[in-house]
Amino acid sequence: MELWQLTATEITKKIKDKEISVRESVASAIARSEDVNPKINAVVSSMGSNALEQADLLDKKIKAGDDIGILGGVPVTVKVNIDQAGYATTNGLKIQKDLIAKHNNPIVNNLEKAGAIIIGRTNTPAFSLRWFTRNTLHGNTLNPVNKNITPGGSSGGAAAAVAAGMGAVGHGTDIAGSIRYPAYACGVHGLRPSLGRVPAHNFSGSDRFIGGQLMAVSGPIARSIQDLRVSLTAMSNSDFNDPWYVPAPLVGEPRPKKVALCLSPDGMKVSTEVKNALISSAKLLENAGWKIDEVDTPPLRQAMENQLILWMAEMKHGAEEAVVKENDPDANIVYQRLKELCPPVDLAVVMKVLQSRASLVRSWRLFLDEYPIMLCPVSGELPFDQHKDVSSDQNFESIIEAQMTQIGLPFVSLPGLTVSTGMVNDRPIGIQVVSNPYREDLLLDAGKVIGSTIKVVDPI
Repeated sequence: MELWQLTATEITKKIKDKEISVRESVASAIARSEDVNPKINAVVSSMGSNALEQADLLDKKIKAGDDIGILGGVPVTVKVNIDQAGYATTNGLKIQKDLIAKHNNPIVNNLEKAGAIIIGRTNTPAFSLRWFTRNTLHGNTLNPVNKNITPGGSSGGAAAAVAAGMGAVGHGTDIAGSIRYPAYACGVHGLRPSLGRVPAHNFSGSDRFIGGQLMAVSGPIARSIQDLRVSLTAMSNSDFNDPWYVPAPLVGEPRPKKVALCLSPDGMKVSTEVKNALISSAKLLENAGWKIDEVDTPPLRQAMENQLILWMAEMKHGAEEAVVKENDPDANIVYQRLKELCPPVDLAVVMKVLQSRASLVRSWRLFLDEYPIMLCPVSGELPFDQHKDVSSDQNFESIIEAQMTQIGLPFVSLPGLTVSTGMVNDRPIGIQVVSNPYREDLLLDAGKVIGSTIKVVDPI
């Protein structure tokens, strides 16, 4: 087996046992990236020689008997929308191609403190706005599993890179599915942590408005559940540059093994294939001693609608001018269609949305107190055809419906885990596990029962 095929956990064990060096691990991932990235365009900025220099430093630390961290020697990628000193924080935008970061985002610092070696920066759609990954600065990212379907977005480059063996772990961000959906589309696992679990801040830009502050998080994408667990530990190291950071324990009190199976949350349209994957996953948990109840969820559609309203309010207030200036064809279409879906937004509307959030959060917290784990769709459909969202108004509206859990759950600040469960014909499929905030341990415990370690794919 080639080193780039190994999981992060396997790599750290081999390095600890002195079977391989850090340089060998990193060089293998770089060579793999040079081989396959031209076919899928997942990595848009390569660390190359710098990554090898960092690898050599870790090898020297090993020889000196020093600890190199829980991700010591693991090649990883970070998304091009976070600050990494010396590199442009483009967020897929021409207008930010020269926005060179002077300081690292806490994400970068925490990965490096844990011994991870960043080998590249991954693609995202313009403004990280879509569940598809294309922009006029870096180009189009293809899904290594099937080039005719989306790799997901906005962390499409991250998920595609992990699936194709260009790094064992990919950093992603998620405000409305940008970790969970790319993992689903590329047939890997992805964790959206709780708000404040993983500290993040871009020094190169201004702070977000309140919607983004309440809903945007960073987290890992990987091919094994154990890799997600270790990566979460690394990423969640303390950094109060993020005012929302919460130093919550990574393992909480024991909870009843009681699962809410939600096949069509709040009337959401869900395909037979997705429902079957949920039922099969519930059966695996039941066989492992979990009690399964098929129930409906608290209000989810209202949470989705409120999230969309906040998007529009914040884009109108702060980003509309940038959308016009960037003039990215995809972003233009998506922004226009979102405006058509949402009612006119004023201060009174925003205040009511924020007021309603309290009752929605209350309902969901109480529900997840009774059912510590919820199984629900990642998406109501199998992964979409590539760029389906910009093909017609009807397709866009059907995608919004299919992505209800992607949009609604962040509005109530819940963590979520995408677990890949296999393939349906030529498309990946998976399920979503949800819990109360700061109980990622429960998500990962359930995910370990449902999901297996994913093999690297060769892009066609």
